[in-house]
Amino acid sequence: MNGTNIENALCTAAEEFEKAFAKYFEHKDADLKIVSDAMRYSALAGGKRIRPFIVNEFCKLFGGDVSASMSLSCALECVHTYSLIHDDLPCMDNDDLRRGKPTCHKVYGEEFALLAGDALLTYAFEIIANAKALSDSAKIHAVKLLSSLSGIEGMVGGQTIDLESEGKSIGIDKLIKLHLLKTGALIRCAAKLGVIAAGADENALESADKYGEALGLAFQITDDILDATADESELGKPVGSDKENGKVTFLTFMSVEEAYTEAKRYADMAREAIGLYEKSQMLTELSEYVVKRNK
Repeated sequence: MNGTNIENALCTAAEEFEKAFAKYFEHKDADLKIVSDAMRYSALAGGKRIRPFIVNEFCKLFGGDVSASMSLSCALECVHTYSLIHDDLPCMDNDDLRRGKPTCHKVYGEEFALLAGDALLTYAFEIIANAKALSDSAKIHAVKLLSSLSGIEGMVGGQTIDLESEGKSIGIDKLIKLHLLKTGALIRCAAKLGVIAAGADENALESADKYGEALGLAFQITDDILDATADESELGKPVGSDKENGKVTFLTFMSVEEAYTEAKRYADMAREAIGLYEKSQMLTELSEYVVKRNK
């Protein structure tokens, strides 16, 4: 499979995901319109939908059906979207663009953007609880995993280290820890949610965890490269914001060329984690794609 094919696969999967995801945003209470509109605006703003893709592909890899994993994909993307809304707020990264569009708080105001993010986070667990294609034990496992990896020991923990590190000098070990939590936690979660949906065993969960951890670092290093080198109109969000905000990135410790080599090393680790499984080609190609992407 070449780069064009994996891009086509991502595009097709994203279209299927959008149809399923949109059904969760049909709230009609007029008194709640501004927040429901803000939720919908950010949730349905498009994007590569890599995390839902990972959930569904891991489910298929271990013999499951997408009908079981799609609700978990939607729940995870609610959490991811909430994190983006809050990340863009003036008290955090203070960004004006997301996916080529004005950020949620620029359209709906800070207070309603904050509430939309809060609502999306809690909505994720409602989606899991109502998932008809999942057993009760799978739902419990999924809720425990998602709450853990999106909370203080996961994404929120990484965001905490990130904010505390602004304008300070931190070592590369702390930077790696930051991104294993901030970016990597939800990617690990995506892989393991797919395994849960498939009802696979602990060995499968361990392989998924290794894949997600390595892919998360490959993804983040590439993001750091793009933030420093990409064209803003192509990237769909401001470039150079890391430097403006005084953030330490992987480019603090290495050149662009060295960072690309490091990203590729982690992509190779992700591929090796699942390479022995049949039908893993789509996920191994994804590990190469995240390093070669231009946005």
